[in-house]
Amino acid sequence: MAIQWFPGHMHVTQKAISERVKDIDVVIELLDARLPGSSANPMLAELTGHKPGLKVLNKQDLADPEVTALWLAHYNAQPDTRAIGLDASLTTPAQRLIAACHGLAPNRGGMAKPMRVLICGIPNVGKSTLINTLTGSKKAKTGDEAGITKLEQRIVLADDFYLWDTPGMLWPRIIVVQSGYKLAASGAIGRNAYDDEEVALELLAYLQHHYATAVAARFRLDETPEAIAAMKDEELLEAIGRKRGALLGKGRVNVQKAAEIVMHEFRAGNLGRITLETPDEYAQWLAEGQRLDAERQQKKTSRGKRGKGSAGPAPVVPTAASGES
Repeated sequence: MAIQWFPGHMHVTQKAISERVKDIDVVIELLDARLPGSSANPMLAELTGHKPGLKVLNKQDLADPEVTALWLAHYNAQPDTRAIGLDASLTTPAQRLIAACHGLAPNRGGMAKPMRVLICGIPNVGKSTLINTLTGSKKAKTGDEAGITKLEQRIVLADDFYLWDTPGMLWPRIIVVQSGYKLAASGAIGRNAYDDEEVALELLAYLQHHYATAVAARFRLDETPEAIAAMKDEELLEAIGRKRGALLGKGRVNVQKAAEIVMHEFRAGNLGRITLETPDEYAQWLAEGQRLDAERQQKKTSRGKRGKGSAGPAPVVPTAASGES
């Protein structure tokens, strides 16, 4: 089942970005270094036009460093774009943002031409923590929950450097199925929009083929990494549940509790430094998602044409924001 989540306040954020970007010099997009492709908002290019962009792979301390290097090279190869890795809680690396923005807009600076920067990203990607680090105070609310920030706010980082923070925003319809699961696993999507067990199984399916050793070590499983890679994801989830004591009566595994354990361990970084996608993997998923979406749109168009030629009202087609998949 495809995962969708686009609360009403995200419509407001979309409009606010469209208006604010007219006076912006650089757009910073904060990405989750564990899922850089899936956490990049495809609407952003449309909303921000051709403004120079800084891609910040946040939470890089939780991500696989070798895969992070691949993603940085991927984004740095794009025009008018720079990419850096960052742990938002560290003060010195965070200051690199200011230098990177001046590199993208070298003609801005000084009181006559202050640097104007818009920072945006998906929910729970660490924007508020980064802003608090940059300012040395708690100007932005933080929390391990999607959708903490609800209003746009302007923050003065220096006399000639203005930063506009926007609430976390996803996009009306996620066409890359894998991205929906990875966003949910990372905590970027509200809990009412997905099933814990389904997301945990998708997460384990990736981990057992790419990080089986880490899974075996963290959950103290008896199976070898090779055996874990060969298991069905349902079997692996049950094995983890038994090891962690997530049991019901008569020795049955509480799969809901086991799923919550798996996602907590991943989000907390207890499994080690893990990245859930490479640039090549994401490119393949995106191509397949675009193909299926094109087929879906073609079917909707065909149904619409048939409806116009028939008696009675045309069928109601849900909008993208409705979460229809």
